[in-house]
Amino acid sequence: MSAALPVADARQVRRYARALMRRHPRALAGAIGLHVFAAVAGLAAPRLIGDLVEAIERGTTTVTVDRIALAIAGFVVVQAVVTRFAHIASARLGERVLAELREDFVDRILAIPLSTVERAGTGDLVTRTSRDVAALSQSVRFAVPETLIALATGAFAVGALLLVNPLLGLPCLIAVPILWFSTRWYLRYAPDGYLRENAAYSDITDGITETVEGSRTTEALRRQDRRRRRSDEDIRRQYAAERYTLRLRTVWWPLTEVAYVAPVVATLVVGGLFYLEGWVTLGEVTAATLYVQVLIDPLDRFLSWLDELQVGGASLARILGVSEVPEDRAASGVRPDGEGLAARDVRYSYVEGRDVLHGVSLAVAPGERLAMVGPSGAGKSTLGRLLAGIHGPRAGSVTVGGAPLVELPLDELRSHVALVTQEHHVFIGTLRENVVLARPSATGEQVRAALAAVDALAWADALPDGLDTVVGAGGHALPPAQAQQLALARLVLADPHTLVLDEATSLIDPRAARNLERSLAAVLEGRTVIAIAHRLFSAHDADRVAVVEDGRITELGSHAELVAAGGSYAALWRSWHGS
Repeated sequence: MSAALPVADARQVRRYARALMRRHPRALAGAIGLHVFAAVAGLAAPRLIGDLVEAIERGTTTVTVDRIALAIAGFVVVQAVVTRFAHIASARLGERVLAELREDFVDRILAIPLSTVERAGTGDLVTRTSRDVAALSQSVRFAVPETLIALATGAFAVGALLLVNPLLGLPCLIAVPILWFSTRWYLRYAPDGYLRENAAYSDITDGITETVEGSRTTEALRRQDRRRRRSDEDIRRQYAAERYTLRLRTVWWPLTEVAYVAPVVATLVVGGLFYLEGWVTLGEVTAATLYVQVLIDPLDRFLSWLDELQVGGASLARILGVSEVPEDRAASGVRPDGEGLAARDVRYSYVEGRDVLHGVSLAVAPGERLAMVGPSGAGKSTLGRLLAGIHGPRAGSVTVGGAPLVELPLDELRSHVALVTQEHHVFIGTLRENVVLARPSATGEQVRAALAAVDALAWADALPDGLDTVVGAGGHALPPAQAQQLALARLVLADPHTLVLDEATSLIDPRAARNLERSLAAVLEGRTVIAIAHRLFSAHDADRVAVVEDGRITELGSHAELVAAGGSYAALWRSWHGS
């Protein structure tokens, strides 16, 4: 199971929610004011019906009855109109708040150190960006405004009930202990339950993603049963988590239903006794019973949406928790003095106590082309990530111009060193927009030059709309080789002085890759290039070759020197040539 990202605590959630509401004081006050007006308008009818009962009891005329009936109809119409505008105001406020939440979340996601993302895995992050955002959207759009409406309506209904006759408010107290203790019990366990439910869903997503992405490897190694057991275990945990929250609801909801009905019955019974004693009038009993009936709807709405608020609160805690990820670098103010890249006695571990790099030292001169070769799992990619500043070493240091990479601001770091791997992504948008991600201010000529540098201009011009062709999901599909050329074009446009290419041409056929690297060589003249590859023609063309085995550099020198030495590299070279 991957290391999950942090989750914010209840205090942080409340603080953020208050801060978000304070950003829109006028819109919030307007929405609440409209709901209050609608609630007041809706409370006129029970009082008027009570007056009508008393009038009939004393004897009245049809004119009085018609007048009261018209007044009731008028208040109903006013309530309907005001409620419509109140809902519109709440919806607008909700959409605005939701948009800000999403923008804040995107900023938080983009600020997560890449090393943390790799350790956490994709499942938790995907769940937070999809399921949690969707749940929070439901809460912001509906649960929050509906809860405000219910609170306003309920408060005014209680006030109206007490104005009719305080004695008739006493029967309602029968519901207070039922609601108080059952809701406190529910709120004690529900937040943690929903957090476990979301975390379990993250594990399912993570497991499915790994299974799909590694399906060929799983099939080749005949590990289908193991992956199936992992999925079954994830589903069992999800089932147990959902069953737990369902059990909470099956206890809480029936108790709330009893609390709805009991006050109505108690008001009728007790009100009848008070009427017989002459303490209240028949009209007051009628109005009070109707007000208690009116209370059921906002109370039911409040408690129903309270459950949704627990789901939204758990999702907000997970979304806010993203910002609790500690920074993996701290700017010290030290500026690089030169472009030389150096690793000194570097050690690194993905799991505590198990180093994958063991005291690696390497100095790369400005403008040098270094190839790193070695068997799979030897630590080449890990060392490349340290040299690119993606990870910080557990021990030792990696510096550029004497400044530690982990002490450089990210923007400045990327102006010195950039990494391109065999993994790539085509964003939804035009081909031009995809290229200029590396430099938004780039001109059309610069974009075309970058594409030409990686042998991509010919197929780019051949697209239906050229550089303005929409690519990515739902657009023109780019084959893996073209998508990788696109990633390399971004690299050319970014213009760093040091490039780390981790299997960067692995998806392009050998002949095309050879031509591509020749094109890159002309463009990157004078730059430092560290190429990690299994294809040894990269090593043949490099100034020096570093052989990485078992997390150590075992050989270092030029191609000719290492072949003449007859060591590991010479064996690799003979094997690659089939000699």
